[in-house]
Amino acid sequence: MKKVVVLTGAGISAESGINTFRDADGLWEGHDIMEVASPIGWNNNPELVLDFYNKRRSQLHTVNPNLAHEALVTLEKKHQVTIITQNVDDLHERAGSSNVVHLHGELLKVRSQFDEHLVLDWKDDLVLGDLCEHNSQLRPHIVWFGEEVPMLEKAVHITEQADILMIIGTSMQVYPAAGLVQYAPVGTPIYFIDPKPAIAPKENLTILAEKATIGVPKVVAELMS
Repeated sequence: MKKVVVLTGAGISAESGINTFRDADGLWEGHDIMEVASPIGWNNNPELVLDFYNKRRSQLHTVNPNLAHEALVTLEKKHQVTIITQNVDDLHERAGSSNVVHLHGELLKVRSQFDEHLVLDWKDDLVLGDLCEHNSQLRPHIVWFGEEVPMLEKAVHITEQADILMIIGTSMQVYPAAGLVQYAPVGTPIYFIDPKPAIAPKENLTILAEKATIGVPKVVAELMS
């Protein structure tokens, strides 16, 4: 049994029908990124921020895991699999993956402004006036621009122990997540699965220029054999 570390990005969820937040013009659903994904935006217009994430949460309830998510669950039958995801959806968990680390937070959770460690499950709309037990407003449990990534240290530790690294559906342009690759042990086999792979070829790297639903089952079949 090998330790397989899987880094996933927006590409794996897009095939389930989840819109990527960022449009071609750089806007997030028509908004400047700092309006809906920063502490400044939250302080300036919390209702706009809540509405943005309420729409994302509502959409999440309408989609399902795809073949790529399901293939990663199959991989657990033979290997120790840890998924480190940049995605805030719960599709890995719904597919059945048992060990998922969310770098950028979770859409179906909220947290207290008074105590960031007070995190609650939340499936419905979040509105102004929804308070925690400390009488403080609840906010989306999302890592916004300018905020620390609390799970990064754990992700680094996991990557340092990888026997095999899979990278799925990510441009490798979003930091600090993109920097995780450098923590994998020297010579670790790396599988990069993305329709437009933006990564330099090297000896231990296998590139599959395919969608996740096509490329991931292929890699999983190889690792299961």
